[in-house]
Amino acid sequence: MATQDFYQVLGITEKATPEEIKKSYRRLAKQFHPDANPNNPAAAEKFKQISEAHTVLADPEKRAKYDQMRRLGAFDPMTRRGGSRSRTGTPPGSGPVEGFDFGDFGSMGLGDIFSSIFGRGRKESGGTSGVAEPIEVSVTVPFRTAVLGDKVPIQLPLSESCGRCGGSGGEPGATMSSCPECEGRGTISFGQGGFAVNRPCPLCRGRGRVPSTKCSQCGGAGEVRTERKVMITVPPGTDSGTRVRLKGMGQPGRPGGKAGDLLVTFEVEPDRFFRRVGLDLVCDVPINVAQAMLGTRIKVKTIEGTRAVLRIPPGTQSGRKFRIKGHGVPKGGRRGDQLVQIEVRIPEKLSPEAEERLKEFAEEAGLRF
Repeated sequence: MATQDFYQVLGITEKATPEEIKKSYRRLAKQFHPDANPNNPAAAEKFKQISEAHTVLADPEKRAKYDQMRRLGAFDPMTRRGGSRSRTGTPPGSGPVEGFDFGDFGSMGLGDIFSSIFGRGRKESGGTSGVAEPIEVSVTVPFRTAVLGDKVPIQLPLSESCGRCGGSGGEPGATMSSCPECEGRGTISFGQGGFAVNRPCPLCRGRGRVPSTKCSQCGGAGEVRTERKVMITVPPGTDSGTRVRLKGMGQPGRPGGKAGDLLVTFEVEPDRFFRRVGLDLVCDVPINVAQAMLGTRIKVKTIEGTRAVLRIPPGTQSGRKFRIKGHGVPKGGRRGDQLVQIEVRIPEKLSPEAEERLKEFAEEAGLRF
């Protein structure tokens, strides 16, 4: 296991909130992304470290397990065999930490323990590539689509195998030789003692071989940036901040590897008529003074695009709400209602004749003015 602390890699404290983790990751990933640092192995390696740290700390379950191992000293080089700490990572003579004991893993090394918890298997020489990095996108959807659910198209920025070199990174006709950095393994091991983490070699990009002449189209990367149009499903009842993971719909994997996931965060556009309150939809409908005083029937638009007839009783006051059952937000087998809030609008100007008749009415009704 690499001795670098994931919190230090992202430049945050162990008390960082999920939002702080995300913000730091995005800032550093943008700074050290390989596309922004071509032919810079150090930046590529830093980007891998940042991605690895984010993968663990952004997942509440993985973060909790990482924090537990971190407290036990599992990422301290002194925990290797022969160090001054016991095998559980606690000082000699200390009791076991409740709920977690490295002894439970039998003869497994710390690298194997870490792999079993975080899902990172060791990559043998000549082995296949792992799962591709996930892609995170933010998608803005119309209010009606978010409430009722639908499919929407999005454009995904992807890295695909270069058509000129076929992914080898070499100019057609170039000779390929074993990578001097990783000695042809395609991975470089980081760590100390009995634990280590393998990462793709930044020089050969995990291929194990380097060309005598780099491809003129991709610059030796073996990949080119492109976009792919995909249709994604917006679940009914989606709200701003709703996040879904779509398995295998992200970055294509390297030969022998699996495609990454697509992480979608939805943002909902505001609507001019509806606003959402929990599972209910609230709308404001204006009526005039005569309708409010005498009562009336009005037609109200629903989220489905139909019209519901609503009876307004005589004497309705401004601000009164009427409920249309079952026309709210569907979610989890339930559905809210539509709440129609009445706004009684008073005319700003009256003709002399209308003003005179209104005064007569007020006198007859005993109203003061």
